[in-house]
Amino acid sequence: MKDLKLMSDEELVVVYARGNNSAFDVLLSRHQSSVYSYIYFIVRNREQAEDIFQDTFVKAITTIKQGKYTENGKFRAWINRIAHNLIIDTFRQEKNDQTISNEEYGVDLFNNQKFSDGTVEDEMIKSQILLDVKKLINHLPENQKEVLAMRYYQDLSFKEIADITGVSINTALGRMRYAILNMRRLADGKKMILTMD
Repeated sequence: MKDLKLMSDEELVVVYARGNNSAFDVLLSRHQSSVYSYIYFIVRNREQAEDIFQDTFVKAITTIKQGKYTENGKFRAWINRIAHNLIIDTFRQEKNDQTISNEEYGVDLFNNQKFSDGTVEDEMIKSQILLDVKKLINHLPENQKEVLAMRYYQDLSFKEIADITGVSINTALGRMRYAILNMRRLADGKKMILTMD
């Protein structure tokens, strides 16, 4: 048998469905970082993100073990779709009960010192710009935040984003366009938010 780490996602699903639990471990290690980052970017709460992340992979395990996973060559899009649906379910449950604080960040995705090699002054300027961008993003409608997260943090194509969110490519592109326009308006002090659905 071929080394598990050399197998495609689809091959690993088949091997896992046949009883090799190590195959799922490889799938998990391949996708856990991007799935968790996506979830956390949307929910902004570490505990909640961890719960949704766990639920995402439990649902994936259950679906595969029950033989309900349909092989279509897009495991990554499929697992992100599960996460997306669980996030929506969470927001629906909490819509009227709770708001999520933007101050509860444990990890700052915008301001990571590991990615800098400028002067202290450059870093201070960059840091302020990124904080301002983060504040702008927090004012966007959820569907626009979501497209930004998938595009820039998960490096997904607009086709993959469309598949995961269940919209057309044009709608995904439109949401990105409106997100950028809204960020510009907010940066200019014009508070009107454009929406598209």
